[in-house]
Amino acid sequence: MYAEERQQEILRRTREAGRVDVVTLAEDFGVTMETIRRDLTVLERAGTLRRVHGGAIPVERLGFEPALAARDAVLTAEKERIAKAALAELPDEGSVIIDAGSTTGRLVEVLPSDRELTVIVNSPPLATVLATRPNLNVIMLGGRVRGRTLATVDDWAMRPLDRLRVDVAFMGTNGCSVEAGLTTPDPAEAAMKESMMKAARRTVVLVDHTKVGNDYLARFAALSEVSVLITDTGLDAGLAADLAAEGPEVVRV
Repeated sequence: MYAEERQQEILRRTREAGRVDVVTLAEDFGVTMETIRRDLTVLERAGTLRRVHGGAIPVERLGFEPALAARDAVLTAEKERIAKAALAELPDEGSVIIDAGSTTGRLVEVLPSDRELTVIVNSPPLATVLATRPNLNVIMLGGRVRGRTLATVDDWAMRPLDRLRVDVAFMGTNGCSVEAGLTTPDPAEAAMKESMMKAARRTVVLVDHTKVGNDYLARFAALSEVSVLITDTGLDAGLAADLAAEGPEVVRV
């Protein structure tokens, strides 16, 4: 088993059990306790769990939301595959919303230069990248900027969405489950995401497999409101089928 595979399994066990301990993990994986401690350090730096004496607990138990920079540094290959798959959902011309986030940020990086699009974003960093593209008309939704996600939120950001009707919204999410739908830790950001989806004819959700099965404080959409959900092959096929039964087309790449 590669280190990344072991770390993802450790993360899965931590979220499932609510806590893991170093000794048990070392025995189960047939590695040294020092190796497990290094794995836990990697996962803590990624913002997915918190080290405690003798083991670790998932950040969800702390009500803790990893910063964008931490989330951007993990599962990079999976996020790039998801972003490239999302290109199939772009209109040939027209308008799109791109939500703030680490996976949607990968989509911004691979947007084609051969089609004219109006792109609406709620992220100053993404707006800065997009504004240099001559084929794009970029609209920035102003408002309060959340330091943790660098997303604009609150009334000033949401108000213009009432007057917009775009072709596709490309959305990120912290949590995705059959029971709760799409969730995020911050109510202000949930309200913003909900408004962005309502302004679009279709919604495409970009979500890596580690977020599936997790629920957070604020719900912003049911799965039935999603047209396409794009994830990676780390998601179990059975769970993917459960998500698809709620309405969206589920694409694993």
